[in-house]
Amino acid sequence: MANPKRRQSKSRQRLRQGANRWRAPVLKSCPECGTSIPGHVACPSCGYYTGRQVLNITAGE
Repeated sequence: MANPKRRQSKSRQRLRQGANRWRAPVLKSCPECGTSIPGHVACPSCGYYTGRQVLNITAGE
C-alpha cells in the first residue's frame, strides 16, 4: 500500500476537515404566501413552485 512521504501540516488538516462542518440550511421566503421554505421545494402551505401551483392544498388538511 502507498504511504504518505511527508506529514501533513495542521493547517492543511484543518482545511480538509473544515468542509465537514455543520451549516444551517438556507431558507427562502415563498413569493406567494411569505412562509420560509428550503430552495427547490414546493411550498407546503400554498402549493406554489416557481410561480405556478403544483400542489392542491385544501383548507381542511
